Amino acid sequence: MAAAILAVSPTHARHAWRAWVLPLGTLGAAEALLRWRPVQSDAIALPSAVAEALVRALADGSLWSATWQTLAAMLGGLLAGGALGLLVGVWFGLSRRVAARGALLVELLRPLPAVALIPVAMLVFGFGYRLEIFVVGFSVFFPMLMLSHAAVQAVPARLLEVGRMLRLPVAARVRKIVLPAALPRLFVALRLCIGIALVVAVTTEIASNPQGLGYALLSAQQSLAPELMLAVLAWVGLLGWGLNAGLLALQRRWFGGLAATGAGR
Repeated sequence: MAAAILAVSPTHARHAWRAWVLPLGTLGAAEALLRWRPVQSDAIALPSAVAEALVRALADGSLWSATWQTLAAMLGGLLAGGALGLLVGVWFGLSRRVAARGALLVELLRPLPAVALIPVAMLVFGFGYRLEIFVVGFSVFFPMLMLSHAAVQAVPARLLEVGRMLRLPVAARVRKIVLPAALPRLFVALRLCIGIALVVAVTTEIASNPQGLGYALLSAQQSLAPELMLAVLAWVGLLGWGLNAGLLALQRRWFGGLAATGAGR
């Protein structure tokens, strides 16, 4: 992963520091303002106090434990819902008849917010990983389906014609022609779904599942510890940024400009 991150172009690396100017400047201004005019609040804390709380939570292991719990549920839901969405999306992309027949069901279910299923999932699965995996899986299923469907449709027709001329079975056609040609776009879909999965996992933990980063955030809020609450919130943001940065570096290393879409910039 480290090698992949270092594989960014020299020009990009030379100017990457500019992205940090605005957030660091905002934090510095907030620190100066709150020290100049202190505010007694259960929701606001000095950025330096937030940084200290973050370091303490990392040092005592509590934040790491919560992070692994969230990542485990997130990856479980991503594997379940994402893999199923990929299979259905490839199926739709290869068969216009199947896509037409399934379009109504997809359009009826796709607008449902994943968190709206939490009460139903609690009745079926109770608390724990199965609840969170189900909700996360539902949240990533439809984005992966739609994006993989579009990726397969973008495969050049001449490649599909070659597979038919060689009389390859459907499974061999998908494995040897369709997936390699669609892989750059599928990787962009994976990046998008990982961001969705993280957001939904933390939201589920806040709403109903007493584990992970969402529950740590809720516990800090209920304990009237704004510095710890903001530290956990900042950690969630850093985690999402790190996952996306790592995947973006891999995308640039493996595919170059092939996957350079609006989602990849």
